[in-house]
Amino acid sequence: MVIDQGRMSVASLAKTTGVSEVTIRQDLNLLEKKNYLRRAHGYAVPLDSEDVETRMMNNYSLKRQLADFAATLVNDGETIFIENGSCNALLARALAEQKKITLITVSSYIAHLLKDTDCEVVLLGGIYQKKSESMVGPLTRQFIQQVHFSKAFIGIDGFLPETGFTSRDMMRADVVNTVLEKGSETIVLTDSSKFGAMHPYTLGPISRINRVITDDGLSENATQQIQDSGVQVNIVKQFPLE
Repeated sequence: MVIDQGRMSVASLAKTTGVSEVTIRQDLNLLEKKNYLRRAHGYAVPLDSEDVETRMMNNYSLKRQLADFAATLVNDGETIFIENGSCNALLARALAEQKKITLITVSSYIAHLLKDTDCEVVLLGGIYQKKSESMVGPLTRQFIQQVHFSKAFIGIDGFLPETGFTSRDMMRADVVNTVLEKGSETIVLTDSSKFGAMHPYTLGPISRINRVITDDGLSENATQQIQDSGVQVNIVKQFPLE
């Protein structure tokens, strides 16, 4: 409601939900602590539209279900790599709560998200890309080459049969391609809105990607095209969160 309306008062939220204003204030304090919104005097307001947190909250229930499914593929004791993106941030949170793993990432946002958890986090260095809150560049490439992980979860910006997976950002594409060179099990985690789009920078070749996890908005034709490339596709059907 806060994101949809742009601003919601404590009184309005209490009336809408049928609970006391004291309870609403406690809930808002918790949501602010978890980086879902910000508090203002008597109101709750959305995070800045450029924040990773706000992007994570767009289609939140769907992205959380994708992340929860992806988390089932990870075993206790594994060392995994998580690149960046809103689905991947939710996956990192789910894994930190459910599993005992070592998490390697280039995302300073993901590292900060897990600061109060018991999860061991390895944050790789490089040039700090402020908008994405991620590390990129030649130093990041060198760091990735020096670490080892059994699974890697990456994000994409587009997919077409003639281009394969693509990214809109050259520096982040370089990070992903360095990960793909490692030869570990690589999993694309993304909602279906990215399919059918084309961006300048290739992620691949597609033969280095093992699995795609997405929602049931992906067409049967696109699913078949990806499978024909030798990539396993897991479709997560969206259902309302309680």
